[in-house]
Amino acid sequence: MKIPTVAIIGRPNVGKSSLFNRFLRRKIAVVDEQPGVTRDRNYAVCDWNGRSFYLIDTGGIVANSDNLMEKLIYDQTEFAVNEADLVLFLVDTQVGPDPAEKRIARRLSRSEKNSLLVANKADSDQWELETHEFYKLGLGEPIPVSATGGRGVGDLLDKLVAHLPPPDETSSRSEAIRVALVGRPNVGKSSFINKLIGQDRLIVTPIAGTTRDAVDTPFELNGQQFELIDTAGLRKTYKVHENIEFYTNLRTKRAIAECDVAIVLVEATASVTAQDKRILEQVITNRRAAILAVNKWDLIEKDSRTADKFTREIKDLLARFAYVPVIYISALTGQRVAKTMSMVSEVYAETNKRIATSPLNEFLQRTVGRQHPPARQGKYIKFNYVTQSEVAPPTFLFFVNHPKLIDKSYIGYLSNQIRREYGFEGVPIRLKFRRK
Repeated sequence: MKIPTVAIIGRPNVGKSSLFNRFLRRKIAVVDEQPGVTRDRNYAVCDWNGRSFYLIDTGGIVANSDNLMEKLIYDQTEFAVNEADLVLFLVDTQVGPDPAEKRIARRLSRSEKNSLLVANKADSDQWELETHEFYKLGLGEPIPVSATGGRGVGDLLDKLVAHLPPPDETSSRSEAIRVALVGRPNVGKSSFINKLIGQDRLIVTPIAGTTRDAVDTPFELNGQQFELIDTAGLRKTYKVHENIEFYTNLRTKRAIAECDVAIVLVEATASVTAQDKRILEQVITNRRAAILAVNKWDLIEKDSRTADKFTREIKDLLARFAYVPVIYISALTGQRVAKTMSMVSEVYAETNKRIATSPLNEFLQRTVGRQHPPARQGKYIKFNYVTQSEVAPPTFLFFVNHPKLIDKSYIGYLSNQIRREYGFEGVPIRLKFRRK
């Protein structure tokens, strides 16, 4: 299911980062009285009353001239407004309306964007009375809150959730496998899709960063429907400076969170980098199935053992993800491109595979019989039974007398044994432990 996006916009020092932290109930964004502390944009998943949404904290604008201020305000609000399903326009009750805020309000009114006007720093009943000044912005009734004290924040979240698109409007098509192509800039993601569909639908150049958005392409192969998502290349966070690039990175990360299978492309002409590893980690952290595709294989001089050598090097570097299958392709020549999609179908089937409870418990008896968990704190650990509680990702629920005493190494042992017995290639699995 797609997750809607909520952007907090406003002038510097109106409390955007404080409200961001208050929503998340933890300090992620740096908060200071000095304007302009938020240089980059923070984002995180927020939950309220069973609804999840991406929350974006946009940076305040710091400028020395009116002209530059207008340009920066326009850039900042333009990207936030275009990306978000809902905009929270934050103003300062204790300062009152500002000319810059009137320009932002006009922009929101022209776009007819779904938005809420939030009057922050309404720390008391007296300050709440001052919020009527913001009616002149033409955005409806201002909602009084105090981000630092928490006053009115629960009511704001209730209104926020009520303004989000209904879940059925953001759900993806069930019949199609959503496949995100991710990787560093210029590894061949757009070329892969163009070769697969047989036409140059996506722009391809040698310049890194040509793709600035996540582009969906419907596609059918052997009767299976796919939705291919070509994403912008993911750079290291500290290299992301432009407003545009921040939002393209955000859309890429959303594509990962919402896909069924991610194809992580790396270059055969370069060693697997730390950034490649971080991208794969991001896919697995989101509990998405993954395939590692080594592109530009046509540029490698090789003999019959070259692929085995590459695979060993990759598996050594990515030892934590040894269950992720590796395929060697050329998006330029089309070598194994179609086979990659067949592998996607197989991995997708694995992530939705369910194991019956009876054979699972026979497996558990054999596995524990071979290697019993060591006693901890003088307590003997006994497994009662196991069942698979979920798919996508496969989740196994173990009932045990002392669930908190199970060692991490033994959890790893159980996970490895499940993979050895049942496969789950390319699929992250979860193990949960509960007292009987």
